[in-house]
Amino acid sequence: MTIRVVVADDQALVRGGFRLIIDARDDLEVVGEAADGQHAVRLVGELKPDVVLMDVRMPVMDGIDATRAIVASGSAARVLVVTTFDLDEHVVTALRAGASGFLLKDIRPAELAEAVRVVARGDALLAPTVTRRMLDRFAHTAPSPRPAPAALAGLSPRELEVLTLIGQALSNTEIAARLHLSEATVKTHVSAVLRKLRLRDRVQAVVAAYDHGLVEPRRG
Repeated sequence: MTIRVVVADDQALVRGGFRLIIDARDDLEVVGEAADGQHAVRLVGELKPDVVLMDVRMPVMDGIDATRAIVASGSAARVLVVTTFDLDEHVVTALRAGASGFLLKDIRPAELAEAVRVVARGDALLAPTVTRRMLDRFAHTAPSPRPAPAALAGLSPRELEVLTLIGQALSNTEIAARLHLSEATVKTHVSAVLRKLRLRDRVQAVVAAYDHGLVEPRRG
């Protein structure tokens, strides 16, 4: 199957460059371009893409609000935020809004193509350790929401424990060793956590653990 992509960026040169890279792959195709977030939201509704490459700073509606609107609409499209800086507080906000990861604008062509494939499969693009580092970095400049404890009431004690360890950037193998469980059992718990909290992927689970106060930011 061909992976359908929408590119949202207010710079025509960037959009054109991404299109050239993506359309050069047999399994990828740019089906639409947007110069602002509002247009991107509309295109996602009309074209039903698999992946959206979303710039952060755009006119009319920025990439964060556009990401939030796309996720809230129930779209299956995965959002990859595109930014110039790898420690941008706006990226943290976008991750909380539902983005599945982020890319730097100087990414190599082959890496861009592979990133699109990764998130189209439903996998998280970012390693949890990267997500945690970003959240730690902006813990005080971008205060995290603290949802009511009832938000986690549907999780079993074991699932809550697994979510906490995901938030600490542990892999399934490490969680299995820590809890003396099989990896298959851990995968079952992770899937249950994602389903019950309506999270898209492991990156969102790290953000949720952080935002619910299960993981505290590291100092220094």
